[in-house]
Amino acid sequence: MLQRFGSYLLDLVFPPRCVNCMRSGQWFCDSCAQRVRPAPSRQVCQRCGIELPGDVEGLGAPCPGCRDALGCVGAAALHEGPLQPAIHALKYDGRLELAPILTRYLRALIAAAPWPAILRRVDGIVPVPLHRDRLLERGYNQAALLATGLTVGSCTPVLDSAIERFRATKSQVGLTALERADNVVGKFKANPRLVTGRRLLLVDDVFTTGATMRECAVALRRAGAIAVYGLALARPAKR
Repeated sequence: MLQRFGSYLLDLVFPPRCVNCMRSGQWFCDSCAQRVRPAPSRQVCQRCGIELPGDVEGLGAPCPGCRDALGCVGAAALHEGPLQPAIHALKYDGRLELAPILTRYLRALIAAAPWPAILRRVDGIVPVPLHRDRLLERGYNQAALLATGLTVGSCTPVLDSAIERFRATKSQVGLTALERADNVVGKFKANPRLVTGRRLLLVDDVFTTGATMRECAVALRRAGAIAVYGLALARPAKR
């Protein structure tokens, strides 16, 4: 609450400027918003979303390194250009005003196949959690803000307490795919009371190698979830 009030006072003294081009008037101006590139539909693993060889568009067979826990995964846009500083500002600079703006890209993604059919079966939306120490330090979970934005006009609940990151992990930034996987393995615990018998949608800001989302899915399935799908705001342009 204090952080939001402080942000409000700063906005009065220093009017909003686009986090990418610094044009005044909006935190993410219309010009930059229009330059965000959607993540192309390609032949990808049906569980982790990693690109597979071949030119056929759509979902493919699971990749060799994938687990059975995670179902279809989608990313709304490429983590590049104007979107990159916008996500950084939301995640690290306390620019909560960007959350509803960035959620628009997720809403555009889920309007296209196969997501409408998947979402009709989903019983709850689960934001990828932060460790309690990082949540206390930051004051909010950016994934939870995005998840909440997805539920506007929907009866699907956001299950903030469905899963916790009970062990702290170091930042995934700069780690290799193997290091990312090792960093998060066994660090999540789900609440059976909230997930048993449910189909769940995991939401995160950036999907890089899929290590974090896969580990969350493993924990949710072990706790009794029937199926787990994944949705991210952005993914790298190349993997």
